[in-house]
Amino acid sequence: MGIFRRKAREDGPTASGHDDDAASAEVESDDTGAEDIEATDLASETDSVGSDVGDAADADLSDAGDDEADDSHHELPGRLPRPHDLDRSKGPFDRSEVKNLDDRLDFGALALRPLAGMELRLDVDQEAGNITGITAVLGESACQVQVFAAPKSRGIWDDIRDEIADGLITGGGSATEELGPLGIELAVRIPARGNDGRTTYSAARFAGVDGPRWFLRAVFSGAAATDGAAAATLVDFVRDTVVLRGSEARAPRELLELKVPDAVAEAAEEENAPRTLDPFERGPEITEVR
Repeated sequence: MGIFRRKAREDGPTASGHDDDAASAEVESDDTGAEDIEATDLASETDSVGSDVGDAADADLSDAGDDEADDSHHELPGRLPRPHDLDRSKGPFDRSEVKNLDDRLDFGALALRPLAGMELRLDVDQEAGNITGITAVLGESACQVQVFAAPKSRGIWDDIRDEIADGLITGGGSATEELGPLGIELAVRIPARGNDGRTTYSAARFAGVDGPRWFLRAVFSGAAATDGAAAATLVDFVRDTVVLRGSEARAPRELLELKVPDAVAEAAEEENAPRTLDPFERGPEITEVR
């Protein structure tokens, strides 16, 4: 039985680099095959795997617009030929490529199918109050997915990959292009200052998929950043994603709107609804002992 259940979280940055509020979903399985969705707490905090990924994950997505890439970026080791088009016949999918979404959770611009044992966390911008991404956690691995508008004429992953790499290398990190299951990926080491003043590094892997007028970005952290076997299930989760771009005109790189699934929101309202007292209901009793 799949369960969307409340999970308590401690304070901490999410994979998007903000001290975000988060909602959590944990999926468990049994032999019934049924699905039961319980209430979720949108005010709980997240301590998601790979918290140092954040600053790199936010690299210039909203500022660069639709300009062509320039030649000012650092030269990457092992830079792969481009463009490299990913075969999307096995996903991620556009809404027009999927018959129905009955077996997926509706998060607005994304429709997702959580896997057994997987926990989903909503990354929320505290100031704006909007959901900026969804992080799937499975064991010691995590993957954050975000979806953006893209130009009709061309993809934007090549440009974004250069910008992320440039920012990391400038900041003392490293970035290397590799060919992975989702096409050209960026394997990175992100620097951070430890409590003892020394510089430490955390690994992450950026993948991007250009679709029809949209761009899906996935950031793998934890064990999935360096272990292909650990990442395999999360890669399948990303491939199973469906993007609902909509027909509205949007600026390139604009974050597409995400929401809490209706069934989850309704369950939360029911759980938080005040209870009406029944005057005829037998209440608690106190036994006097002499």
